[in-house]
Amino acid sequence: MIVRKSRAEIEKMRRAGQVVADVHKELRDKVRPGMSTLELDQMAEARIRKAGALPTFKGYRVGNEVFPASLCISINEEVVHGIPSRDRILQEGDIVSIDGGATLDGYVGDSAVTLPVGEITEDLKLLLERTRLSLYEAIAKCFPDNRIGDVSHAVEAYVRPYGYGVVEDYCGHGVGRRLHEEPQVPNIGIPGTGRRLKSGWCIAIEPMVNLGTHETEALSDGWTVVTADGRASAHFEHSIAITDDGPLILTSRGDDPEGPWTLGTSPMV
Repeated sequence: MIVRKSRAEIEKMRRAGQVVADVHKELRDKVRPGMSTLELDQMAEARIRKAGALPTFKGYRVGNEVFPASLCISINEEVVHGIPSRDRILQEGDIVSIDGGATLDGYVGDSAVTLPVGEITEDLKLLLERTRLSLYEAIAKCFPDNRIGDVSHAVEAYVRPYGYGVVEDYCGHGVGRRLHEEPQVPNIGIPGTGRRLKSGWCIAIEPMVNLGTHETEALSDGWTVVTADGRASAHFEHSIAITDDGPLILTSRGDDPEGPWTLGTSPMV
C-alpha cells in the first residue's frame, strides 16, 4: 500500500531530510585522501544525533543481517551498502558514495551523493556529473498523474547514450515513517506505464550508474554490492514529495540545478 502524506507530515519529512543534507554538506568539505570510512561515519552519526535525530541505517535489518553503521559508504566499484571501517582508507583518485538516513520526529530523510577524493580522472568526473543530472531528469517527471515508468525511463534515457550500465537489481522506493515503503522506483522503465503518481506520495529516487556493465554482485559481508566487471559506479539520491505544484526536494543541499521543483530548504508554501 502506498501511504499518502499530509502537508504536516511532508513538513516533518523536510526537516528530517535537511538533517541528512547537512551531513552531506559537512562530509563534502571533509572528504580527503588518507581518511578512513569509519571517520566519515562517526562524523555523520555525531551530526545526526546533535540535530535530535536518529541514524536510520544503524541497526537496519534485512533478514538475519543487521547493518552496523550510520552510513553506507561505497568506494569505486562498490555500488551500494558498503560498510564503514577503520581499515578502508580513501585514496587520491577514488570516488566515494555516501548514502545516509536520519529519522526525526518519526519520519525519515534519505539521500546519497558520490564525491571525488582529491583529483579524479575525466571519465569519473563525467560519470558523477551525468549520474547526478539523471536524478534531476527523473525528478522533473514527478508531477501528479505522470507514471512511475516516466520517472524510471528518465534516468536511463539520459545516461544510456554515454554507454553506461544502469543498475537494475536495486532501485528507489517510497519513504516516510519507514525507510523503505511502496512503491518501488526502478532506474529503467517504459514511459506511460506503472502506477500514476499522486499528490502526497514521498519517494526516494536513486540512480546507480556504472562505467561498464549494469550487472552487480553481492559480497560475502551480506551487504556490499559491487559491479560485476570491477569498474566504477556512481550513486545519487534525493527524497522528494509529489505535490499539486510539482516535486518538492526534501533533501536539497542547495546545489540543485534550475528546474520545475521546489527546494526543501525553504518553508512550504
